[in-house]
Amino acid sequence: MKNNTSYHFFSRLFLILVFCTANAQEHADFALGADVSWLPQMEATGYQFYDSDGQPKDCLQLLQDRGMNTIRLRVFVDPSNDKTSGHCNKDETVRMALRAQKMGMRVMIDFHYSDSWADPAKQFKPAAWKKHSFSALLNDVYNHTFEVLKALQKAGVTPEWVQIGNEIPGGMLWPDGSTNTWKQLSQLLNKGYEATKSVDSKIKVIIHVDEGNNNQKFRNFFDHATAYKVKYDVIGMSYYPYWIKKDYTQTIDDLAYNLKDMAQRYHKEVMVVEVGGEDDKIQNTYELLRATIKAVKAVPNQKGLGVLYWEPQGARSWSGYGLSAWQNDGKPSPALDAFKNQ
Repeated sequence: MKNNTSYHFFSRLFLILVFCTANAQEHADFALGADVSWLPQMEATGYQFYDSDGQPKDCLQLLQDRGMNTIRLRVFVDPSNDKTSGHCNKDETVRMALRAQKMGMRVMIDFHYSDSWADPAKQFKPAAWKKHSFSALLNDVYNHTFEVLKALQKAGVTPEWVQIGNEIPGGMLWPDGSTNTWKQLSQLLNKGYEATKSVDSKIKVIIHVDEGNNNQKFRNFFDHATAYKVKYDVIGMSYYPYWIKKDYTQTIDDLAYNLKDMAQRYHKEVMVVEVGGEDDKIQNTYELLRATIKAVKAVPNQKGLGVLYWEPQGARSWSGYGLSAWQNDGKPSPALDAFKNQ
């Protein structure tokens, strides 16, 4: 009888240990991070970052202290030197990625295929590609992607994820790659995929669409992507309650549904690659982040990969951007504690 009791005790203990180890591994693999592409320019203009105790500290360290393990960096083709709409060329991206990796952070690269911002409202070709034929444009996408990733590799950095295009519900490289011409868009996206995999087949390729709470928009886009045989590994989403003019409490269930639907419908991993809340609504943004992380972690079969804040350090006083998570005194907003308070 005593032996049987001991057997059951140790069996239960073993199962608990296995469960805890699996959960710890899942947490370790979950990406929590930020796009910090403004950071080099902020530092170059003399912006100083402070910890909550008022002591100066490296921005990446401040983010890491708050539970972040991943850095996302955008890449423009031939950008200007404008402090908020330029920079982010190949060389700057390599330097920033190396800096993040040396701190033990994971790296995501976001290709805009433009000289400045590419988003749902604008997907302009780089000036150097403007007069190129479609066949030349295919080569441009492949070569640009390959060259940036090779430069990173040469520096000792292999990104874990690569985005082919930034927020592309209407396509990219307009008009050639518009969703009005899905056959051409699919070829452009596949060129980016092929260039990425030729550098390292383990890099996961993301296709990124905005309004992560809008299931109809995502089904429409990825049904077409499936029909035209677009190659990718991860469905990336943006989620900004501010831009859809609704509080997160009104749309978080829609985001959660869409995350699960995308994973099940297309058999892909999913990720919120951009999220942000209003900098003057600290508690609301904290709760938004907690809810978003919870929604992504709830995707079945560990298909939810992570959550990244867009430019949390991009203080309004420097950038004019009201959805950062930084205070006027140069200190991180307490909203970012959501990343460590899991």
